[in-house]
Amino acid sequence: MPLAEVKGCLAAETDHFEIVSNGPGYVVASFDEKYLDSVADRIAMSHSIGRYLGEYTPDDISGLSDVILPEGSFAIRAKRFEGMMKDVDSQKLIRSAGALLSRKNDVNLKDPDVIVRMQMCDKVHLYIEEKVTETDLLEKRKVGERPFFSPISLHPKYARALINMAEVKRGETVLDPFCGTGGIVIEAAEMGMKAVASDFDEDMIIGCQENLDFYGLKMHDFDVLDIGEIAERFPEMDSICTDPPYGRSTKTGGEKIDEIYRRAGEVIPKCLKKGHKAGIVLPHPLQIEGMTLQNMFEQRVHGSLTRHYHIFQN
Repeated sequence: MPLAEVKGCLAAETDHFEIVSNGPGYVVASFDEKYLDSVADRIAMSHSIGRYLGEYTPDDISGLSDVILPEGSFAIRAKRFEGMMKDVDSQKLIRSAGALLSRKNDVNLKDPDVIVRMQMCDKVHLYIEEKVTETDLLEKRKVGERPFFSPISLHPKYARALINMAEVKRGETVLDPFCGTGGIVIEAAEMGMKAVASDFDEDMIIGCQENLDFYGLKMHDFDVLDIGEIAERFPEMDSICTDPPYGRSTKTGGEKIDEIYRRAGEVIPKCLKKGHKAGIVLPHPLQIEGMTLQNMFEQRVHGSLTRHYHIFQN
């Protein structure tokens, strides 16, 4: 899922990119550095982004002697991905790498001008850290921090990742037809998209608007609608990203949840532009006639709930 989000961000923000390699805990991508800020501003599941220095083995990092760092002092910060390379002495590796890089730059462990990240996983990967994901801001927009909330809403990180995987560009329209308390709508507006919301429950629309006001964000359009009515009211959307209702406490107006999903599958292709994408989160896999399922990712929430993140193309 983090790899799919990287690809989605790059597709939405750049005119050309190439995935050079990827593996446990990392992606190496080639794209024009002028897009770095815009990509970093929207990505949610990657911790940091920077200029790649290369891959090495723990036994041979001699290639670092050819690396030229920016001017100033530096420090190396190492991390084992999910406990990989347990038999490698990370401190010894850091000292060896530091000795090679310090030929032209001074080491400053407390307040360095340059941070070199060392990712220890399938290989030893090093990069100059240039952008760090602002996780604190995402935490400030999480469910419990909003004036109007439901405990089953997506965390902002995953709402944002869903939008990114759908490759929504800034300024495009993105509709959430099951907006609920507005988690996806909030992230879409925050990311510079034209956020559109609908829900059959008027209280949810009112609460969604209250939450956007709380964060100083604007809704492009909204309406109180049954899912079957969205195509007529909101035709030609650039994207649809939604987390439909599930769970015993969900309001459905007495309708069975599987019937709501079926009707949603009928109408979503009708209000989405051809060739554009929809991101849909459900408690089980789903196929939609007329749409191509490009990706699906599972996220175990607790014993009785696994979220399935679907990316469809119309």
